[in-house]
Amino acid sequence: MLGSFRERLSESKDAFVAVFENTNLRYVQISWAASNTAYWVFSVALALYAYDKGGAAAVGLVGLLRMLPSVVAAPFAAALGDRYSRQLVILVVNVTRTAAIILTAVFAFLGFPAIVVYLLASLIGLLQSVFRPTQAALLPVLARSPEELTAANLVLTTIEGIGIFLGPGIGGMLLAVVGPEWVFVVSAGGFLFSALVLALVRAPREAERAARGGGLARESLAGFTTIAANPNLRLIVSLYGAQTLVAGVLNVLIVVSALELLDLGKPGIGFLTSAVGVGALIGGVAALALLARARLASDFAIGLVLWGVPILLIGVFPQAAFALVLLGIVGIGSTLVDVAGLTLLQRSVPDEVLARVLGVVQSVFVGTLGLGSIVAPLLISTMGIRGALIATGAFLPLLAVLFWRRLVALDERAPAPTDELEFLRQIPLFRPLQPPVLDELASSLIPVKAAPGEQIIREGEPGDRFYIIRSGEVEVSSEGRPVATLGSGDYFGEIALLKDVPRTATITAKSDVELYALERDEFLSAVTGHPASIEAADAVISTRLAGLRPGVASL
Repeated sequence: MLGSFRERLSESKDAFVAVFENTNLRYVQISWAASNTAYWVFSVALALYAYDKGGAAAVGLVGLLRMLPSVVAAPFAAALGDRYSRQLVILVVNVTRTAAIILTAVFAFLGFPAIVVYLLASLIGLLQSVFRPTQAALLPVLARSPEELTAANLVLTTIEGIGIFLGPGIGGMLLAVVGPEWVFVVSAGGFLFSALVLALVRAPREAERAARGGGLARESLAGFTTIAANPNLRLIVSLYGAQTLVAGVLNVLIVVSALELLDLGKPGIGFLTSAVGVGALIGGVAALALLARARLASDFAIGLVLWGVPILLIGVFPQAAFALVLLGIVGIGSTLVDVAGLTLLQRSVPDEVLARVLGVVQSVFVGTLGLGSIVAPLLISTMGIRGALIATGAFLPLLAVLFWRRLVALDERAPAPTDELEFLRQIPLFRPLQPPVLDELASSLIPVKAAPGEQIIREGEPGDRFYIIRSGEVEVSSEGRPVATLGSGDYFGEIALLKDVPRTATITAKSDVELYALERDEFLSAVTGHPASIEAADAVISTRLAGLRPGVASL
C-alpha cells in the first residue's frame, strides 16, 4: 500500500512539473501572477484614495460598490465564457481593466468627484467577476490529464497567495513615494502585461464557441439550473459557500483578536493575516499529496476541518504565538479546500455550462464573504470574542462530519481506469476532449472478446457500437474482399454512428481479440459536442471511405 502511494505521489510530482512544461498553462500562470498582483496593488491604492477623500466610511462604501456587482452580475457575466472563446473573454477583460484603471488615474489626477473613481472601481470589480470563473473554466481545456488539471489549480492557488503578499507590499512601497494616482497607473501596466501574455496562449479549437440561440439572459440561468439539478454540485457549492462565510467572519475576528484578545496591537493584524498566507503556501506541499491520494472530495472535507478547528482552539487557548501557528494551519486548509473544491467542480460540470456554474460559485463566494463580515459583529456582541471564535471554528468541522459519508461516496465512485484513458487519448476523435469528458467515456467502455473467425460487425447492419482494439488483430472486408488489417490501438465503427448509415464494412477477428466497446449514445454525445472532435472525425471518415476503393480500413 505504501509503495502504491509512493508511486502515485511520484506521478503527482510529474503532473506538477508537467504544468510548467505545458506552454499554454505556463502562459496562464504568468498572466495570473501579473493580474493578481496588479489587482492587489490597485486595491491598496484605492483604499488610501478613499480614506483621503472620506475616511473609513468612504473605504466601506468602495468595498460595497466593488462587491455588489460581483454578487448580482457574476452568474450572468460568466455566461460569456460559455458563449465565446474563453481565452478571448479573459483577454478582453484584462484590456478593459487596463483602460478602466487608466481612466481612474486620469480622473483622480484631474480632481474629478471621488464618486466617479468609485464607480470605475465598481466596474473593475464586475470585470473581476467575469475573469475568475472564465479562467477556471479555461483550465480543463488546456490541461492534458485530470492530474495535470488538479496540479494547475494548485499552482494558480499558490500564485494567488504570493500575489496577496506581493501586491499590497508593492502598493505600500509605491504609496510611500508617490500618490494613489500614480499607483493606479502602475497597476494598469500589470493588467496590460497580463493581457499580452494571454495573447500567446494557443487554446484548442473546442474552446472557441459560437453564439447559441435563446439569448444571453436565458443561457445565463443554466448555471443555476445545473447546480439545482445535481445533488453533488449543490453539496460542494454549499460547503464551499460555508467556508467563504467563515472566511468573512474570520476577517473581522482577526482584527478584534489582535487588538482586544491577544494584545498584539495594530501590527498584529498584519502578522495574523500573514500567518494565514504563509500556511496557504505551505499547503501547496499538502496539496501535492492530495493529488497522490486521488480522493478530492475527502480532502475537501479535511480542508474544512483544518479551516475550523484552529479558529476554535484560538478561542480556547488565546495565546499570541499559538494563534500564529493555528492560523498557519487555517492557511493549509484554505489551499486544500480551494484546490479540491475547484477541481471537483471542473471535473463534474459539463464543459458547455462550466463558466456559468463557476460564475454562480463566484457570486456565492463574494456574497458569503460579505455576509460573514456582517455576522461577525453580531457573534462578538452576543458571545464575546472567545465565544465567537469557538462558535465560528466549530461550524465547518460540524458540517464536514454531517456530510462526510456523502463526500466519501463521491470518491468511491469507480474512477476512470488509467489504461482505458490512455487508449482514448491516442484516438484522434477523442484527443480534443476535456478530461471530464474523457473520464466519463473511459468509465463507459465495455470489455468485449472475439475468437478467431468471429464476425464483430457485418456490412449492411445498423451501427450500435464504436470499438477500440486492445489486443489481437481483425480483418476489414468490403463487398467480400479484404481491405485492411487492424491491430492494437486501432478502432472501427464510427462511420455508421456519425453518418447514421448501415455498416460500410465487415470486421472479422483474425486471432483472439480483446476490444473496448462504446455504446452509440455515449460516443455521439462526446464526439458531436466538440467542434474539434467533429473535424477529426470527418477527416478519419473521408480517409476510410476513400480506402474502400481499396486500401485503408472503413466501417
